[in-house]
Amino acid sequence: MDVFDDLIRGVRAHGSLFGSSTLSPPWALEFVDGAPLTLCTVVDGAGWIVPEHGPPEPLRARETVVVRGPATFTFVDEVGTRAAPVACGEFCATPEQGGTRHRLGWADDDGGATTLIVGAYPVRGELSRRLLDALPVVLRAAGGGTGDAVLDHLAAEVAVDAPGQQVVLDRLLDWMLVCTLREWFDRPGSGAPAWWSAQRDPVVGDALRLLHAEPAAPWTVAALADRTGVSRSTLAKRFADLVGEPPLTYLTHWRMTLAADLLTERETATIADVARAVGYADPFGFSAAFKRVRGANPSEYRRAPSAVSNA
Repeated sequence: MDVFDDLIRGVRAHGSLFGSSTLSPPWALEFVDGAPLTLCTVVDGAGWIVPEHGPPEPLRARETVVVRGPATFTFVDEVGTRAAPVACGEFCATPEQGGTRHRLGWADDDGGATTLIVGAYPVRGELSRRLLDALPVVLRAAGGGTGDAVLDHLAAEVAVDAPGQQVVLDRLLDWMLVCTLREWFDRPGSGAPAWWSAQRDPVVGDALRLLHAEPAAPWTVAALADRTGVSRSTLAKRFADLVGEPPLTYLTHWRMTLAADLLTERETATIADVARAVGYADPFGFSAAFKRVRGANPSEYRRAPSAVSNA
């Protein structure tokens, strides 16, 4: 298990495809629900993504953008289009009201139509919130990368109505999202989080994988150094240089992120249960660490997690 695996674990398409839209200008699709994460990819044609707070971004054939909410955005044929906005929101995304079979179409036969595929993602828990925090409002992946093969499958699947289509489209969207994020994180100057490049270091990458695979283990710097085959001083310096904080500080923050999700997802678990699950034998020590990192004790967080997170 690596860092990216853990963080993207709660970002999953599930009946969330808005559908495909085949459009001839002028058009303006306004995505009004402010989904935490929305993926837009153009099979053919072109248009513009216009974020609520940000400059317009061109979207050309075979390109993909990911838009981070909660702000809304619009997909238009051109900036300043004369088209009246058509709201795309819950109606488009609800499978029992059309789901993947929902298609917006203003197509004519002039060969100039644009085909857009859009998937909106719910984001569950604090693990995935850490991923969102690492992303800009709009990120782009050009065509010609690893996502092209997925896009071909998506285009073929939305063109038909077949049994099991929702499951296929959900999984293709997940695949497309992973390809898009990988390409953006790998781009020079993207501002990718420190843990992304640190994963590829032979020492720090191994240490990160161990911490994520065994977060409840009784880790010390010495134990982690022994497992990665270097000295304590080498591991401590290399980890801090590449990740931006010492190994055990990183571990504490990661444990508290896991604990935050356990507190809200496992209603019958006691504070002591959650403490043991993230490596604390003493629930009082866990509660003190949780309050220091999250700003509220576990019981307060369990009662109002969104209020604590926003604070």
